[in-house]
Amino acid sequence: MMHQRPRISDVARLAGVSTATVSRALSNPALVSEETRAAVDQAVQATGYRINHAARNLRHRRTGGIVALVPGLANPFFSQILSGIASVLAPAGYNLLVADTRSAGADTLLSYAEPSRADGLIVLDGTLPAAGLTRMPVVLACEWVPGLIAPRVKIDNREAAAMAVNHLADLGHRRIGHVAGPPGNVLTEARQAGWQEACIARGLTPDPALLYPGDFGLDSGQRAARLWLDQPKDSRPTAVFLASDEMACGFIGEVVRHGIRVPQDLSVVGFDDIELVAHIAPPLTTIRQPRNQLGRIAAERLLARLEGRVDDTDTVLPVELVLRGSTAPPRG
Repeated sequence: MMHQRPRISDVARLAGVSTATVSRALSNPALVSEETRAAVDQAVQATGYRINHAARNLRHRRTGGIVALVPGLANPFFSQILSGIASVLAPAGYNLLVADTRSAGADTLLSYAEPSRADGLIVLDGTLPAAGLTRMPVVLACEWVPGLIAPRVKIDNREAAAMAVNHLADLGHRRIGHVAGPPGNVLTEARQAGWQEACIARGLTPDPALLYPGDFGLDSGQRAARLWLDQPKDSRPTAVFLASDEMACGFIGEVVRHGIRVPQDLSVVGFDDIELVAHIAPPLTTIRQPRNQLGRIAAERLLARLEGRVDDTDTVLPVELVLRGSTAPPRG
């Protein structure tokens, strides 16, 4: 007769193996044979057994929680990354906790890096101090913290920026501007370097007058557009590559309000491919980051570290240039 709540011993009896083998099959399937794994899976389905994650965490002295440190939860860029992280952690029995590094104080953020609060960290903010992130397993995603030795899951931001510049140069643009991210940010530096290097490689001059300050946000895109509008018409860039889609949306909105047609008068390329940009007018040409995949791989790398498999090599994922309606050859 089955117990009211199925136990691991019920699964073991039905599968014809020991309870220790069932435990190994559920917690680390690679340690058992495929035949044993299949038998345990069938027994789990038949009995309706569910792992008691709280008890397992207590036995292993774990909290069952993973913290993601995110620089700005209002930024839609992070939605798919967090979704990808959660899709890996939940089946493994971990809860995802998310902290906004822009709204929490330094002491609060560093308290998340205590083993009593979480089992590991996924860090998406490259401005955090490396010294406060060394007390538990850490994986860096998208951004990276200088001086912190940990697995990094990212894209090649220089190459991605060059893809945007080369697309505009192929269309015939000779003055290609760039709206950068916040000063001191590792992504800002990499994407700006990619813009400069690609311009030089194409025989173009990365004139300082073509470089506009930004901070990845909508408002800074609008401010950059006003700087562009203030320039003499014959010296304005005919195309602008922006270091984020949010800035590109703010930029397009402002120039269109002043009678500028995109892409007839000005071509615009963004970066990230957040969901919104396929639906603005015109739809935005942009660099697509594999955001869900970034999150999934970061979570997988962290789980591997929690299991003692330490590998500090970088994972660099490919990007894609998504062509939409915001770019065209320059007039004339």
